[in-house]
Amino acid sequence: MKRSLPAVLIAVAGLALAAPVFAQEGKGRGGDAEARANQPLPIRNLTLYRSGVGYFERRGMVDVGQKVQLRFATEQINDMLKSMVILDEQKGLQSVGYGSKEPLDRRLASFGVNISDNPSMAVLLDRLRGSPVKVKTDEGETSGTIVNVESRPTVLTGNGPQGASQTVANLMWINLLTPTGVVGVNLTKVRGFEILDTALAGELNKALAALAEHRADRVKTVDMTFAGTGARPVVIEYVHEMPVWKTSYRLVLAESGDKKGDKDKGQPTIQGWAIVENTTDEDWENVNLSLVAGRPVSFQMDLYEPLHVFRPEIPVPQVPGVMPREYADGMRFGEKAALADARRVAPASPVTASAEAETRMYAKAPRINLQEAMGRSQGGGGGAQSPFRNESDRDAGPTGDDMSRYAAAAQAQAGEVGEVFQYQMKTPVSIARQRSAMLPILASAIDGRRVSIFNRADGSEHPMRGVEIKNNSGLQLMPGPISVFDGAAYAGDAQIGHVSIGDKRLLAYAVDLEVQAITKEDSTSVVRKIRIVNGLIEQTVKQQGKVSYAFGNKDEKRPRVLIVEQPKVKGWDLTEPKKATEETETLYRFEISLAAKESGKIDIVQEHTDLQSYGVTSYDMGSLLGYVKSGAVSQKVVDAVKKAADMQAAINGTQNRINQLDQEKAGIDADQNRLRQNMNSVARDTDLYRRYTGKLNEQETRLETMRDLREKEVATLNRQNAELQAYVAGLNVE
Repeated sequence: MKRSLPAVLIAVAGLALAAPVFAQEGKGRGGDAEARANQPLPIRNLTLYRSGVGYFERRGMVDVGQKVQLRFATEQINDMLKSMVILDEQKGLQSVGYGSKEPLDRRLASFGVNISDNPSMAVLLDRLRGSPVKVKTDEGETSGTIVNVESRPTVLTGNGPQGASQTVANLMWINLLTPTGVVGVNLTKVRGFEILDTALAGELNKALAALAEHRADRVKTVDMTFAGTGARPVVIEYVHEMPVWKTSYRLVLAESGDKKGDKDKGQPTIQGWAIVENTTDEDWENVNLSLVAGRPVSFQMDLYEPLHVFRPEIPVPQVPGVMPREYADGMRFGEKAALADARRVAPASPVTASAEAETRMYAKAPRINLQEAMGRSQGGGGGAQSPFRNESDRDAGPTGDDMSRYAAAAQAQAGEVGEVFQYQMKTPVSIARQRSAMLPILASAIDGRRVSIFNRADGSEHPMRGVEIKNNSGLQLMPGPISVFDGAAYAGDAQIGHVSIGDKRLLAYAVDLEVQAITKEDSTSVVRKIRIVNGLIEQTVKQQGKVSYAFGNKDEKRPRVLIVEQPKVKGWDLTEPKKATEETETLYRFEISLAAKESGKIDIVQEHTDLQSYGVTSYDMGSLLGYVKSGAVSQKVVDAVKKAADMQAAINGTQNRINQLDQEKAGIDADQNRLRQNMNSVARDTDLYRRYTGKLNEQETRLETMRDLREKEVATLNRQNAELQAYVAGLNVE
């Protein structure tokens, strides 16, 4: 049964490091302060996660007033700032101090000479306006006070192919106030300058030193100071970035039988190795190592660099002046006497009273000697057990009970964070700094059988040699590579994902050249039923996809268990075979047994039923009559469709007659326009004019007749459309 940690857990907004090293720590209860000051506080427990972080636990003795110093890499301080916890039974932690990290541009801007934006010489000199400088050119030196830096048109003289030539360009000039007046110096001819104000020159040196310090600022130190009484153990825990620990496996297959019907001689065995890297600058010596399979959420947040927010500038409120007034004392004599008595016997302030109450409560609490329990186990003699540990595991980390019992009072309610599987190394591990290690974590017999796996998506005419394993090792298997050995011979490599206890997985490690595969794909679409629903023809179509597999086992000695993988088609149902041997989210798997020199085949059929809708009058009657023979459609449906088709044909006939009348009218209109144009050029008393007039009269008579006919045909069309819509609207025929 776990004991609780008799210590105070102080959640510290403290620090992160790539290679933390503690100084000033102790071995055990009997050591003095000087001995403890020279001993490192060792790493006792380390938990590595597959999310790229490590959880470190350090334990050791501290004395009153002792400082524990922590060294860490600057780029990893943020991890520690969000994760560090300190356990101390005496609640003696006084402070945790570390160097602040002011943003570089803000630090540079704070000096007398601002070089935060990498200014040019002209800009830098302009910022030094009013300061005395000595400017050096090829012609000599000029000293004076900087008035300003300006852009000035400057005449440039040069020797060209035609002789001397002059050009004008805008160049930067510095104007200096000298004893003889203001002197301008062309900055393009300046080779250097000297700041004559020693204080200002010192500010520039400091700014440059800050730049150099920022580049070299790789390591930071953190000081933790403890008060209390006497030496006692403390625990410091934190999280920082670590490489993801990896796994690799060796799967040794039992020797296979060499005759038909022989079985494998024994179970496969699996060996697992964890690959762990110590990328810190500190040796890990006798560390209790845990490798966690889970991946907790882990992120980085910049808590180290100070943040400055914009604050608006508000004008100072101004209140109009008021003349002072003097008021008479209106309090009665009795009230003044009572107030005087109250002042002579003043009660304790609320803060003082609260502190005294807390002191009384703490004095009544039982004191548990963490030093006696932990110090002896570290070499001070005696056999007392550390209250951080179980009776059977003294080096385990603090329990969840410890983390809650001795922490600062909770300001929020926490819930369950879940459970993760971990590999706990049985013996302590030692790994030197910047070294890596392969640690054996698994060696177990495992259920498995040889199989060949065929998936036509692989693009090969041969299946893969493989093995189907069931994880009955009692441990979870992490993702990683697997080297497969057939007996003592290397057979190939496979890859495995996460396998929980009791789960099965297929592994493929080589091409099975002894088995030949042939595939053939076919698809059909068959109309199964046609009916009329709410005025629409509903056609039920069954689509079928068929893949035929044929396999030939050319091995003369060994049989094969062949697993065929067939992709699932979303929305389609498996109809042949009726049921798969097993299935995943995206695949069906079917199993075929092939004896030596034997062939076999399997047809895999998936079907999908689709409903298609058509207008009753738009469905092809010839196709509909063809489906009568197959039984997909009844005679009632055919009759109903035929009647609707006849009604539509009548509508089409009426519409054709209307179109013919419209075409005839358009022809008459065009002919009348022609006649009227001709009549304009012919005398009225001629026979031709009278002939044109008679023709126009005949056409007008025909137009009047056509208008009457068209009106009747339009009325007929409207009636026929209404009748068809009424007929189809409520039509339901099976």
